[in-house]
Amino acid sequence: MASASSSASIPPPRSCTYDVFLSFRGEDTRTGFTGHLYAALNRKGITTYKDDKNLRKGHVISKELLKAIDESMFAVIVFSPDYASSSWCLDELQKIMECKNQLGLQIETVFYGVEPCDVRHQRGIFEEAFKKHEQRHDREKVKRWRDALTQVAAHSGWTSKNEHGIYCSSTNFLLFSHWR
Repeated sequence: MASASSSASIPPPRSCTYDVFLSFRGEDTRTGFTGHLYAALNRKGITTYKDDKNLRKGHVISKELLKAIDESMFAVIVFSPDYASSSWCLDELQKIMECKNQLGLQIETVFYGVEPCDVRHQRGIFEEAFKKHEQRHDREKVKRWRDALTQVAAHSGWTSKNEHGIYCSSTNFLLFSHWR
């Protein structure tokens, strides 16, 4: 019989509406990489949430996006040059990390046109984005975004230099994608 402490660390099984939630900066990758990834996932029969495909007109965007994250088994986060400039993306990322820690959401990361160490340490364009956020948002919110970014960027992921595709063993699917 399992002790209460050991069973508390394993999230209970949950039903998911989506297999994958895609988090991405639309201006950077919507019609390119993320669009192709979305199409490839759908061809494989993987139910995927992409904001421009799944949002119903007239609904509050933020609530629906947060609900979609809650109802997903995996999150694929596509880090790109302008990802951190979007408070919307950072709010999504913070929610993804909360769901990872509380619900067992699985995370896959793609570093598209950015270096993983620049994301993890918020250097270069990520540092510039956070300087602007610090002028517009309260310190605690920016700290939560920084923490979420540091945590997720510590996961191994794929970079745009890796042209061998994406393999997610947990869902047993293989995608070959042209990164250029």
